Amino acid sequence: MYLSKSDAYFAANVFTEFFANFERIDDYMRKIKMERMEKFPMSLPGMGPEEDMFDDLNMHPNDMEFNIFECPQSRFMQYMELVTSAPVESSIPGKQLLYIVQEKNSGKIFGMIRFGSPTINSKPRNEWLGKPLDTMNPDVMRRFNQSCIMGFNIIPVQPFAGFNALGGKLLAGICCSHHIRRALNKKYDANICMFETTSLYGSSSAASMYDGMRPFLRFNGLTESNFTPLINDDNFRKLNEWFREKNDGEHLVPADASSRKLKTQTKMVSIIKSSLKSHDEDAYVKFCETVSNAKGLTERKRSFFSTYGYDNVPQYLNLETNVLTKKENYDRFELDSIVAWWRKKASSRYENLKNDGRLRTKLETWNTNADEIDIIR
Repeated sequence: MYLSKSDAYFAANVFTEFFANFERIDDYMRKIKMERMEKFPMSLPGMGPEEDMFDDLNMHPNDMEFNIFECPQSRFMQYMELVTSAPVESSIPGKQLLYIVQEKNSGKIFGMIRFGSPTINSKPRNEWLGKPLDTMNPDVMRRFNQSCIMGFNIIPVQPFAGFNALGGKLLAGICCSHHIRRALNKKYDANICMFETTSLYGSSSAASMYDGMRPFLRFNGLTESNFTPLINDDNFRKLNEWFREKNDGEHLVPADASSRKLKTQTKMVSIIKSSLKSHDEDAYVKFCETVSNAKGLTERKRSFFSTYGYDNVPQYLNLETNVLTKKENYDRFELDSIVAWWRKKASSRYENLKNDGRLRTKLETWNTNADEIDIIR
């Protein structure tokens, strides 16, 4: 596809005007988040979905008990939009399992977990396995798809679950539990033996809620980051339709493509670049600078993994064996054991904050007090 000079200027300007507003990743995220919250359903005071969120300042972690259950997508995404700082898409490719973690005594939501299929290419995983996945080998890909799962979103309610009680560690621990592994195996007729997730931030924050979680969750390196963040929803929809009209009614990327939104924007950028280069070298250079600066907003994220207490997962994924062997600590990955591990850490955290007068006392939801929420914690 090739754009005329005026069309190339128009499309490039959409990106240039949007990304000119940001110097840091949290500026970008807040912009996207606030635009989405403008469309969030309104509710009467005291009757909104925020009333379902855990907000008991005085409940000690030793007194907390938990239910874990699946949630319909529409309601799950509504809860997610209330709590998470990161812009999230409603659909993800491949597997999907949506869990609510509820504090049983209060009946309130402690956090949310969304599982999905992991990315095919991951530098930390490649190094851990000793080589990239052989994507041309159907047996390798079949084994990978039946064995690995990713935590796309692991979101504790703030601040009562997350900050005050290390709720992020509890949710991540639940992801690494045999309880979850068995549920995934049953739903997808799988043999899950590896869980992956990444931190929300990389260089913007030296710490992650997943730090200090061995043996359940281990750090295995930094991801690569070489993509342009998505423009906001309204600009994307308008530009996507504009490109479709210019492309004889055809979408730039097939409807069934995975990560379609990102691939569509990548195709847009490529078309704009090639068109500008033939029309106006200065405009081409300026647009390349815009894209390069936008890529600078993204970060190499901290990657973490769990093998659920199995000893030979690399060999299993590389088809060097068909039998998984258990480590001595395999039973530590049972849910009760993980909750007990969390409860000890969370109790110490809660008591120290309380003694120091540092417990946070106001529920943070994006539809009530967005201006007070610190995106980078």
